[in-house]
Amino acid sequence: MPAKEKLKRKQSISAVRPSKTNIRRRDDDNGIEVGEGADEWTQTRTLLKPPDQLDLTDAELKEEITRILTANNPHAPQNIVRYSFKERAYKQTTVVEQVAVHFSLCGNLIFRDSDEGRRQSIRKSMADEAVEGEEGEKGDQQEEEQIRPRPVQERKLTNQFNFSERASQTFNNTVRVGVPLGWWEIYDAYMEELEKLEKSKEKEKQKAPVTKKEDLIRGRKLTSLESEGDDITKMAKAAKIMERMVNQNIFDDIAQDFKYYEDTSDEYRDNMGTLLPLWKFQYEKAKRLAVTALCWNPKYKDLFIVGHGSYDFMKQSRGMLLLYTLKNPSFPEYIFNSESGIMCLDIHVDRPYLIVAGFYDGNVAIYNLKKPVDSQPGYKSSAKSGKHSDPVWQVKWQKNDMDNNLNFFSVSSDGRIVSWTLVKNELVHTDIIKLLVEGTTLEGPEGLQLNTIGCGTSFDFHKKIDYLFLVGTEEGKIYKCSKSYSTQFLDIFHAHHMAVDAVSWNPFHGKVFISCSSDWTVKIWDHTIKTPMFIYDLNSAVGDVAWAPYSSTVFAAVTTDGRAHVFDLSINKYEPICNQPVVAKKRNKITHIQFNAIYPIIIIGDERGHVTCLKLSPNLRKMPKEKKGQEVQKGPEVEIAKLDKLLNLVREPVAKGTK
Repeated sequence: MPAKEKLKRKQSISAVRPSKTNIRRRDDDNGIEVGEGADEWTQTRTLLKPPDQLDLTDAELKEEITRILTANNPHAPQNIVRYSFKERAYKQTTVVEQVAVHFSLCGNLIFRDSDEGRRQSIRKSMADEAVEGEEGEKGDQQEEEQIRPRPVQERKLTNQFNFSERASQTFNNTVRVGVPLGWWEIYDAYMEELEKLEKSKEKEKQKAPVTKKEDLIRGRKLTSLESEGDDITKMAKAAKIMERMVNQNIFDDIAQDFKYYEDTSDEYRDNMGTLLPLWKFQYEKAKRLAVTALCWNPKYKDLFIVGHGSYDFMKQSRGMLLLYTLKNPSFPEYIFNSESGIMCLDIHVDRPYLIVAGFYDGNVAIYNLKKPVDSQPGYKSSAKSGKHSDPVWQVKWQKNDMDNNLNFFSVSSDGRIVSWTLVKNELVHTDIIKLLVEGTTLEGPEGLQLNTIGCGTSFDFHKKIDYLFLVGTEEGKIYKCSKSYSTQFLDIFHAHHMAVDAVSWNPFHGKVFISCSSDWTVKIWDHTIKTPMFIYDLNSAVGDVAWAPYSSTVFAAVTTDGRAHVFDLSINKYEPICNQPVVAKKRNKITHIQFNAIYPIIIIGDERGHVTCLKLSPNLRKMPKEKKGQEVQKGPEVEIAKLDKLLNLVREPVAKGTK
């Protein structure tokens, strides 16, 4: 290479290579000292900062921030309250679990020095020795023959990640062999089981032998009586079925009318209807007792109860409680006798075998149909337990209390509305409210103020609002009351001039109720307005009134002149669409009426102890007609709207007059 080219090459290299002073300088931007021999890319490196990074001073950068790690869990609750059985109160606990487990894994590693580790090592060594022994015996043959080298057989160990001990494994069921099974095999198996039972009974008899002859005879008598009792119960059930079959054959025409007959002449009566008499229920021993209460069973729709007593207060004697069914109109299913006349009844909705009754002597009682019929009521009040001092005119089951105890209410002429609760086979009473007549305060001796007590005759609870109920009185007033207020009425309606015989909420509309009185009138009310919406004069004392379960505008009333009146407000707002005599004799008075929940029938009771069943004609249970291409709307909302439409016609003139 020529000398000139070598000189030029050295100059170019020296120009590219930096000096030592430049190499050992400190970069102001990044604060990195670059040593000798550093590459070119390290000299041009700069620190990139995000645009939102805080610019801290040197003092702030040099400040030390200390953090202390504690074993306390910051998410642990500090206000845990637990019940202290020692102090019998709730106390706040100071001990709070601070441990928080983030990960947990059960391992299967075994220590070598442990018993299981030693056992496994011994088993492994024994297996190795056995393999070596086998190889020694075949040593001569292996020397002569050329055998491919093979690995030493090792015992397969258990999987450490999926291993279960033998003690924790479940038992394997034995394999069952399928055998063809026929009727005779089943019969033989049952016969063997019967033989075993008979042998066990014989052994028990031998263990306790009867020594005396008299005891032996008594034992024989008892067994014979028990067998006779079993035979009688079986015979009674069969006889009951036969009796119903005979009655159905005797009253076949009535049964056919009940099921299938529809009065076609209603089409020509201009919306008027009739009542078709079906069965007549009567019991020979209850002829001289009036029907004082009627009630259908909420579960068995063909079963109803009848209470017998007397409304003639000068001729009070005994009472009876009878249960009839439409399947056997000739004789009652159950018969209960009482020393005092029964004035009111009610059946529990959820437990249809429980019947509560109110008596003329002021007592209340609960009958249980599951117990023998000859027995007295299961639970009965007494003077000690707070019975009424006057006749009980109405009783109503209510929802169970907070402790799930049975609960019902009663109203009496003594002015008390009492809540009865069945606690530990005993009736416990609580006075809910006392009826006091306003404006009748009298001055007693020494200037004492005496309040006149009102006489309750009927009441009814709201279908949806549990605490709200109405009370009718002998003075003709209706009180709107609440279970929560014992000294104050929510409202007072000056409804009638004589005693209010019945008051009932509409089953569909929550604001509407109906009342009837001995002053010949039936009135329909809106409980938010103090004046009645509709008034009907029936020209005789009204004994009872009831809403129909299928329509919000249909109701029926009975009068003491022996007539039944059926109204449908959607068809005629002024007159009944059926006014028909039910009792033949004029001296006989009708006392009560009830609609059936499913069948188009009503039952009516009179003073002679008879209960008459009648079927409603088609005009008395008219439903909305179907229009072409439209479905008929049904349900409670439709019934509420139908009744609201009628009430608005009555409310509008009143509203204009007030303006």
